[in-house]
Amino acid sequence: MVTELQEKGVSRRVLLKELEAQLSEDLAYESGRILGSMCTKPHSFAAQVYRKYIEKNLGDPGLFPASKQIEREAIQMLGSLLGKTDAVGHIVTGGTEANILAIWAARNLHGGKQGDFIVPASAHHSFDKAADLLGCKLVRVRLNDNFQVDPAAVREAISPRTFAIVGVAGTTELGVVDPINELAEIAEKRSLHLHVDAAFGGFVIPFLDNAVKEHLEFDFRLSGVSSITMDPHKMGMCPIPAGGIFFRDEEMASAISTNFTYLCGGETVHQTIVGTRSGAPALATWAMLKHLGRAGYRKVLKRCMKLTHQLVAGIEEIEGLAVVSPPTMNVVGIKSDVIDAEILAQQIRTLKWAVALFPKHIRVVVMPHVKSSHIKNFLDDLKQITEALNR
Repeated sequence: MVTELQEKGVSRRVLLKELEAQLSEDLAYESGRILGSMCTKPHSFAAQVYRKYIEKNLGDPGLFPASKQIEREAIQMLGSLLGKTDAVGHIVTGGTEANILAIWAARNLHGGKQGDFIVPASAHHSFDKAADLLGCKLVRVRLNDNFQVDPAAVREAISPRTFAIVGVAGTTELGVVDPINELAEIAEKRSLHLHVDAAFGGFVIPFLDNAVKEHLEFDFRLSGVSSITMDPHKMGMCPIPAGGIFFRDEEMASAISTNFTYLCGGETVHQTIVGTRSGAPALATWAMLKHLGRAGYRKVLKRCMKLTHQLVAGIEEIEGLAVVSPPTMNVVGIKSDVIDAEILAQQIRTLKWAVALFPKHIRVVVMPHVKSSHIKNFLDDLKQITEALNR
């Protein structure tokens, strides 16, 4: 069905009613049935700030200098979580853009338009996009038995064409943290750019219990780390789109700089893919960081981890199911030796639970919108499904 633009407009009341009807099929975070997403409903205060300042355009910072300064302050606060308050970066559309920017900068810094970069087998698909867009070769290497990238495989894959290594702090499949400290040593020794994709984990690891996070080195405190991705619109509870790219210094960020003179605000420099860039996500991120502080985010994560352990305990009581690995953060992989993962996911989705499917397991992410009652109801349904499929 083709919808053409009508000659006469329609009233707001009618359109709002139509939108409500058409969008009724969308799942809502409040329902608690979205269990496979690494995003969540934005915090009400973040949404309020976003709506109020929706017209701000950081693509023309000369018109919005105060907004630009607030973005800088947000980057500094986020940088402090990553071990470097003076990191250089921007609030961008999400982890995909941030990862592409990091590989783009690494390629330009290391001599040119061609070359290879090494990623774990668990790396996000955004790196495939980066390779395609930038004309580079992506080299995927094996994982170890703990679902982390194998540093030995990284060393074996390095060639004269290699310009970057990627490590992940919070993998898409299981929330696993790669041995970033070992990758940092390799990168420094071979003079390579090390990018850490902490799109999810960057807003989790800093708020974990000290006894846990001290074993999860991943950020600029490791001198071999060159750039980091970290998304406020995930566990930061900021409105979409709010990703983050962070470089160790201005030289790295400048490798992808483009100058413009025609903008209304005067000459400016872009270090992002998009030109026009909404300032509202950056302002909402700044507001959320100020509003919750470290203590507030620790409280949010503590609750999510408590529910994660509730989920794991329930899975272990269901015959035929198991967790893929003990969760490092609020990401749980559920597997079965007797039921195909795709069949299990289909049955779960039939009951309107939204879970993520991987080749050998399904994934649940216990985000801030999830409640204890949601976990209980999910486990009840999961038990019934498993029993039926095992008959």
